[in-house]
Amino acid sequence: MIRIAKTLPENTAALVYSPINRRYLTGFESSVGFLMIAKNDCCLYLDGRYILAAKNTVKACRVEIFSKISDSFNEFVAKNNIKTLFCEDSLTVAELRRFSDMLPDTEVTADCDLRKNIDALRETKTDYEVECIVKAQRIAEKAFEETLNFIKVGVSEREIAAELEYRMKMYGSQMPSFDTIAVSGEKSAMPHGVPDGKLINSGQFLTIDFGAVYQGYHSDMTRTVAVGYATDKMQEVYNTVLKAQIEAEKTVKAKVQCSAVDKAAREVIAAAGYGKYFTHSTGHGIGLEIHEAPTVSHLSEATLQVGNIISNEPGIYIDGEFGVRIEDMLLVCEKGCKNLTNCEKSLIIL
Repeated sequence: MIRIAKTLPENTAALVYSPINRRYLTGFESSVGFLMIAKNDCCLYLDGRYILAAKNTVKACRVEIFSKISDSFNEFVAKNNIKTLFCEDSLTVAELRRFSDMLPDTEVTADCDLRKNIDALRETKTDYEVECIVKAQRIAEKAFEETLNFIKVGVSEREIAAELEYRMKMYGSQMPSFDTIAVSGEKSAMPHGVPDGKLINSGQFLTIDFGAVYQGYHSDMTRTVAVGYATDKMQEVYNTVLKAQIEAEKTVKAKVQCSAVDKAAREVIAAAGYGKYFTHSTGHGIGLEIHEAPTVSHLSEATLQVGNIISNEPGIYIDGEFGVRIEDMLLVCEKGCKNLTNCEKSLIIL
């Protein structure tokens, strides 16, 4: 909060409206709320459903209940002599107009710099955030290792996804990081395929992409396993993806271009003759949201920083045959990275 306040000119304030950014800056989750930040003052306004819990947990700012938000806003503006109120530029035109109507004597403007400043803070994880993400990952790994015993010929993709999500919940996950992907055979060639009643057959790949959530922080991993047996081509493709993933990890450290990480993975896959089958970026940031900055793509202009947590997930997807993806999470360090994923990467044949 202090770092946001330092970016504000005199007689200005910031209104943080989005639930994720409110959560990040205050540590408190609510479906409704408004965070006002001025040079020397900040206040989280909540309705009666959250006020007691927030007053017991929020330390970064004042917490007040509102019955009429326009009155609360005007009191804050008057107290801090605010002439301009900067809002996140993710607000709709209608929402921006609403806040302008509440504050007729204050200039209310959408400000992309406010969002960029918050995004920049969120990119670099604190020790606490890293601990939460690692905890989420350990929950996911434990659930996955036990779910492997459930996977067999005749079980459906939907049943596998449900079993995995159930076990993550039982081990402490608030919710899945996203809708679990569990796709087999030809469907494994769809990076974001949806599990359904399709039954698992022998000699097929099963790709599982999943994650847990702990204290609001997400984990993300993918493993591709074979059921019964794997053909020579299946093993060749799997080992190519694994080599690409390892080469990408070797490049990860502070001050390296995200595009260079993507290039390291892509070159391995292209050299093996499968370049056209790698159809997405190599990774993305992970935190309070499953997809955050930075993006690890050939199009990215971002540079890795100490404290970034990114996914490393190259893949090969051959339409009509099968697909393979292997994904870990990496913590960017000054002279390399730390792999936060403790799960076997060599091909598992069940």
